[in-house]
Amino acid sequence: MSRQKGDEAEKKAISFLEDLDYKIIEQNFYAKKLGEIDIIATKNNIYHFCEVKSANDYEVAVNNITPSKLSKIKRSTEYYLQIKKLDVAYCIDVIIVVDNQIELLENITL
Repeated sequence: MSRQKGDEAEKKAISFLEDLDYKIIEQNFYAKKLGEIDIIATKNNIYHFCEVKSANDYEVAVNNITPSKLSKIKRSTEYYLQIKKLDVAYCIDVIIVVDNQIELLENITL
């Protein structure tokens, strides 16, 4: 997927989260050698570390959530919490964007 399409999907995901009363804390947090967290948001005192996946087909987007990708997100999340000195409740979520359809998959695990 092109960077432009990825950016567009992230914008849609942010708008979607804001409509659900999430507060966006940070976008595209890059953890050196670990990976990137697309969106960091909070709602009801819980931090949500969100990976945005987009494709022309829902199944393709979901299948791009690999164990390797989840492991990188988890390590990046732990790094973020450490450097920000945060001791908070959190979860890792995935936002699937297919055209104008958006689905939030909350609290995914390995």
